[in-house]
Amino acid sequence: MQFELINGTFDSKDALDILTQMVHIKIRHHENKITNDSSAEDIKFRDSKISKLQNELDRVRKEINASGGRVSLQASVNIAD
Repeated sequence: MQFELINGTFDSKDALDILTQMVHIKIRHHENKITNDSSAEDIKFRDSKISKLQNELDRVRKEINASGGRVSLQASVNIAD
């Protein structure tokens, strides 16, 4: 099953807003999974994922800002059993 999440053209500010909110949701997901009972390995894994998301968002932000115009975004989620 495929779920189309985003499909459109946006001005750069709106595109950055959408992407930033999506990344922040994913970061909060990983932060919420870290508890006092989490193993050091799990914490390290989630910290790594958070860092990668932050770095990717920074890279995308720079690229979109450099474009200065409209940006096309397509994103879908594939759900498999």
